Amino acid sequence: MPHLVIDRLSANYGTAPVLQDVSLSVERGEIVSIIGPSGSGKSTLLRVLTGLLKPHAGVVHVAGAQVDYGSAAALKKVRDRFAVVFQQYNLFQNMTALRNVTIAPTIVKKRDAVEVEREARALLEKVGLSHRIEAYPDELSGGQQQRVAIARALALKPEILLLDEVTSALDPELVAEVLDTIRVLAAEGMTMLIVSHEMGFVREISSKVVFMADGKVVEVGPPQQIFDAPQTERCADFVRRILRH
Repeated sequence: MPHLVIDRLSANYGTAPVLQDVSLSVERGEIVSIIGPSGSGKSTLLRVLTGLLKPHAGVVHVAGAQVDYGSAAALKKVRDRFAVVFQQYNLFQNMTALRNVTIAPTIVKKRDAVEVEREARALLEKVGLSHRIEAYPDELSGGQQQRVAIARALALKPEILLLDEVTSALDPELVAEVLDTIRVLAAEGMTMLIVSHEMGFVREISSKVVFMADGKVVEVGPPQQIFDAPQTERCADFVRRILRH
């Protein structure tokens, strides 16, 4: 059974459709990257999955259980299964890296503080920041802040990690350190849904690639198909344009 099944999902901003009949499945441990032009619905899909935008049609199943986006209790449960890292780090500026990682598990989930701190230190070590746990966000580079944000998401013990253009706000020389962190998670079998414009990275790490345009899934396939032998003219045109630059 797929870990995540999206079936004919549709959503609007006001009266404007932003997702139209999107269907997609993600297996446990699979890394699915979503690419496409600006405004194609990539980030919107992640927002709908986590209930930040309510769908008006379609269904979502996580580990076989259908998500009821009209129920506050069901939304809380599904948000426990997902964790999202956005392009903006959204760290608490008055808290150290360690405190940024521990605050949600201790305050929101009421977990034991000693256990949470031990896990947080291990997560910060995993993302290469064991030497910066007492640093505040303004003492960290953009890449380091984004890695703290990833550690914070992992501290919630999600089943599925959603990454929304996590390198787009970074200077080019800082991108590699964040991508290296994602490679570590991939090697450990984390199920991930990644929105990215880093096409070389998408080709390298993805189990499959989803090409979206105009709020629709246009083509899904392994990276070799999407980048080397796309089956649709819309995808082929996009690939030609991005590979030209």
